Parts: sequence; structure tokens; C-alpha cells
Amino acid sequence: MRSRYWPFVLLCLLAACSPFYVLRAGYEEAKILWHRKPIVEVLHRADLDAAAREKLELVLRVRRFVEQELGFDIGGSYASITEIADPPRVYVVTAAPRTSLEPYTWWFPIVGRVAYKGFFDEAAARREARRLEAKGYDTYIRTAVAFSTLGWFSDPPLPHLLQYDKETLANIVIHELFHTTFYLPGQTAFNESLANFAGHRGAIAFFAAEHGHGAEVTQQALATWENELRVAAFVAAAARRLETLYESPLAEAEKLRQREILFARLQEEFRALPGPVRQNSDLATVRLNNAVVLHYLVYLQDLELFEAIFQHNGHNLRETLHRIMATARGAADPFEKVRELRTTYSVRTNSTTAFATSCSWPQKKWSAPLIVTNAFGSGRVANSCWRPGSGE
Repeated sequence: MRSRYWPFVLLCLLAACSPFYVLRAGYEEAKILWHRKPIVEVLHRADLDAAAREKLELVLRVRRFVEQELGFDIGGSYASITEIADPPRVYVVTAAPRTSLEPYTWWFPIVGRVAYKGFFDEAAARREARRLEAKGYDTYIRTAVAFSTLGWFSDPPLPHLLQYDKETLANIVIHELFHTTFYLPGQTAFNESLANFAGHRGAIAFFAAEHGHGAEVTQQALATWENELRVAAFVAAAARRLETLYESPLAEAEKLRQREILFARLQEEFRALPGPVRQNSDLATVRLNNAVVLHYLVYLQDLELFEAIFQHNGHNLRETLHRIMATARGAADPFEKVRELRTTYSVRTNSTTAFATSCSWPQKKWSAPLIVTNAFGSGRVANSCWRPGSGE
């Protein structure tokens, strides 16, 4: 995964939370909105730093690209930038039982149950984590540098986003603008994983349109996506191994003992992956627990499914996203519904395609993604596959 932005859907304006939580969140969001300046006005400043000018121009071009070429419904989001001396930081809490990979969820009006909760105050986030730990949950606290109000307001980027390289910045902008376009209440993993796919593939498409498929920045965005798929495959396989342990008849204490051994083994295996795959993830260094694993799964679930549909649609990202969105809307399990879409494709294609039965195996809840080799950016569909443990 990328190093390191954590998209966070801003739920704190909704009245399901404590009055203090709502007041603090409302105050911080109001500050962000009050200090917005249209990017086109900022670009007219003679004293604007050259690097900042380049990044702001990039934001506007990416914004125009996703609206015109990908059909995103973006409203006024990312047309302005917040100019604030001390931008707020968001601290995001994730939790899970110690012997289960079922996420702890918080309920909010409109958006339903969500597998994380954000705070503008670090102390408040830590209090929430301690409350959950006292009830027997694993917890994980991380920061988010970008978030979305799902189109309720015209979200501006925070100024620190301009410190990122072009590829990462484009990815973040597309990811967040996708949230304004599509969001399924109560489906955290689907929303975030699809936005993750949209951000990566959207960045590749944007740079290919601007600079060509062979340009260094396009190839770097492509390599980042390939690495993301490999991390997704690793995490999915790790989750299956953990589930096998948790579903065993062992006593609770023994499960907890053995999971620590497994966590250590997983980190050792992750450190053995190629450097470019590992460099944008903290999996090798963070203290692993179920909340950490679930956090990764939220953003990495079934990325290969979206990629496979993209390949089938002739690398047409707009068509792919709109077909997935149309299929998922109203589904009790959007992942399963989209898998049915791929199954439909599989019936229509022969064994030389990425959907061939020779490249498939039974799906499980956190199934290891199928990675189609030699297909990324090649303009053709490959007939070979890689999966964790294949040795290829």
C-alpha cells in the first residue's frame, strides 16, 4: 500500500456521536472549510512557490480528467485548497476481537456501520482504543492525511498533500474524488478497496493520457499498482492462515499463544519479499494484531477482482468502474455480486484469458488475489497466473 495516506470518510458531522465529539469535529471541519481558497486564485499569486504551483496545477488537471474522462461526480471538491497554519490531524481507530478477523464497527446515520472511527484529538482516539482493549479487542491507531465528506461539502486538499510526489498526489486526489462519486452505506471494505483500485488505475490512466504509456511517471504508477496487488495477495493469504487458527478447536489461550508465533512468521515472510513491494508498507515493523490485519484488508480486499474486470473490458477504466458500481448498488454483499459479474465473463471467454478456469481456485472470505502476470499495461490479456506460494 502507499506510503502513507489513509483515506478517511468524515463521519463526525453526523449526530450519532457524543455531543463533545460532534462539537470538536464540527469545529475542525468548519476551520478547514472557512480557510478554503480557490486554486485558480492561488495560482495567480506572483510569489507562489514553483513546486507548489506545479502540484496545484496537477490537482486541477487530475480533477478535470476524472470528471471528463472517467465520469466522476465531483461537485466542487478539490477545486480549492485549505490555507491554514496548523492543519488538523485525523487519528483513526480500528478494532477487532483477539481471535477473530471480524471488524468492530461503529454505527452512523446515512453511512451505516463503518469499520473505523476518526478523531481530531489524539488523546480522544487513545481513550477509545483503551476502552475497546478493556473489552478484549485488539486496536490500531493510525493517522489519515486525506478524508472525504462524501460530497456533503466541497472538500479541499490540505496543504501537506502538496509535499507528495506527483504519482502519489494524483492517486490520493482520484481516491478521494471517487468517494464523492460512489459510496455504499455499511460496506467499508468495498468502498475503500474499490476507491483504492480507482486511485491506482486512475493515476496510471491520467499519466498515460498526459505523457504516454512509456513515460517514467506512468511506469512508476504501474509498478506501484503491481506492488499493491502483491501486498494484497500476501495479506489475503495471511488472513486465511489466521482464520484457520481461529476456527480451530484449540482453547482461547492457546490460540492467542499460537497467533503471536504466526504474526512473527508472517513478518519474517513479508521481509523476504522484494524491496519495492515492501517499501510502502509498515507490515514488517508494526506490532501485528487483528486490528492491523483488518485495516489492511479494508483497503486491499479483492483488488484482483476489479483488475480482472478491467482487463476484460479492454483496459477501459470508465467502463469498468461504472459497471462495478452498477452491479454493486443495492447488493447485500457487493463483493459477491461483482464476483458473479466476473463469473459471467468467465463463461464467455476461452482458456487463454485472464478469466480462464486454469487460473482460478475456490474463493474464501479473504481469498488470495489472483495476479495476472504480464498483463499490466501490456494492452493484452495474459494466460499465466501467480498466487502466493506458486513459486513463479
